[in-house]
Amino acid sequence: MEFCCVDKIDRKILALLQRDSSLTAEQIGEKVGLSKAPCWRRIQRLTTSGVIQRSVALLDPKLVNLKTTVFVMVKTASHSSEWIERFAKAVQRIPEVIELHRMSGDVDYLLRIVVPDIGGYDVVYKKMIAAVEMFDVSASFVLETIKSTTMLPLDYLLLD
Repeated sequence: MEFCCVDKIDRKILALLQRDSSLTAEQIGEKVGLSKAPCWRRIQRLTTSGVIQRSVALLDPKLVNLKTTVFVMVKTASHSSEWIERFAKAVQRIPEVIELHRMSGDVDYLLRIVVPDIGGYDVVYKKMIAAVEMFDVSASFVLETIKSTTMLPLDYLLLD
C-alpha cells in the first residue's frame, strides 16, 4: 500500500513516536505545533492507513536473559511452495526466531534468533531441522552489537 497524504508535521510526529511511543497526543502536539485533538486525529490517520503498524515496548535482551543473538543462514534444496509453507510455519512456532527473511544470492533464508546461550541455540536448531529438511544451515554468533535501532529513516518519505 502506498501512502500519499503525509506532510512535514506528520513526519515530525512519526519521528517522535519512533523515539518514544508512550508520548501523549498533547505532548506530541506541543512539539510539532498542534493542539491535542488535531494531533490525535493525525496519529489515528497514520495508524488507520497502516503507516503506524503498532506501538510496542522494546525490551533489553540482556535483562530478559537473551544474551546471545545468532544470525542463521539457511540454504534449501527445495524451492517448492509446500516446502516454503512448512518452513515458515515451523519458524512461526519458534519464539526465539524474531526475524525471518527470504534472500537473494547464495543464501535462501536469513534468521535472527535470540537465546540465553549457545545451548539455547542448539535447542532451536534441533527444532528447525526436525521440522523441515534443509540443504545447509550455518550460524554466526554476535560478539558485539554496535548499532541496533527500530527507527526507520524518514528522509525518504514522500510529502504532500
